Amino acid sequence: MIKLTAFLGNPGRGYTQNRHNAGRLLAQSLPFYSSLSWQKKFNGLYASYNGSHFLMPETFMNLSGVSVLAAASFFKIKAEEIITVHDELELPLGTISLKFSGGLGGHNGLRSMKESFGSADFWRLRVGISRPAVGEVHDWVLSDFSLAEREKLIPVFDAGANLLMQITEKEPDDFLSEWAKKKIEIHREQETDQQ
Repeated sequence: MIKLTAFLGNPGRGYTQNRHNAGRLLAQSLPFYSSLSWQKKFNGLYASYNGSHFLMPETFMNLSGVSVLAAASFFKIKAEEIITVHDELELPLGTISLKFSGGLGGHNGLRSMKESFGSADFWRLRVGISRPAVGEVHDWVLSDFSLAEREKLIPVFDAGANLLMQITEKEPDDFLSEWAKKKIEIHREQETDQQ
C-alpha cells in the first residue's frame, strides 16, 4: 500500500507551469487539495490526509530524493511504499502511466531518488509531456505548457488524482494492468468548449 506520495518538480513561481512540474500540478487536482495544511518539513512542503503522507520536495528536481528520504525515514516508510508523480518525456501528452521500479529514463528526479534510497524499487505515476520536435530537452522541460496543453491536461490530472486516492486505500498492483499506459480522452463537451 502507498504511504507517501511525492510530487516532483521545482519550487518557485518561475517554474510553476513548467512541463517539468507536471507532478506538482497534478497535486492540485486532488479533491481534498484545498483542505491540506502544507508545512515546511523534510526540505519540502508536507501535508497529511486520512493517514496518507504527501510531499512536494523544495530541493529542486536534481535533489528530490534527499527530501523524500527525509520524510520516509521519519515515518519509517519503505521505498516500495512510495509513489513519485512526475513528468515523462517518453509518453505523449494526454497519457498517464503507473509503473513500479524500472529505468530512470534520464530523469534527474528519479536519479536522485535511486541515489538516496539505493534502489529504484519505488512506484511512479508518470504524466506524459511528449518529447520536443526540435530543440534541447532541457529547454523543453523548463518551458511552460501552452494554453492548449493545459486544457488537455485537465482530465489527465483529474484521472491521476483519482487514481492516487484509490491506491492509498488499495494495493497499487491492482491497478497496473489498466494504468500501465492509459490515454485520457477529452470529453466531447470539452472539445466543443475549446473550439
